[in-house]
Amino acid sequence: MAYFTWKETGLTADCASLEAMAARFEEAAALMRRMASEGFVLERHSDGQHITHGDATVFEAYGFIDEESPVRQLDLIA
Repeated sequence: MAYFTWKETGLTADCASLEAMAARFEEAAALMRRMASEGFVLERHSDGQHITHGDATVFEAYGFIDEESPVRQLDLIA
């Protein structure tokens, strides 16, 4: 299943004010809610949190890059 690892390393690092930080969090929250409504799921793994989607077309439509190993990706091809 296509996934990418969620690593938050500075969502608000470039914000100059509390208002800018709040806006950034609100934008991120809106995106996450939209992703959840379109079938994305958060899975916890030993190497971090993976955001997954069972439909590669939807996953790719968001511009995400699949982190599944190439060997595993080939196994999934019907």
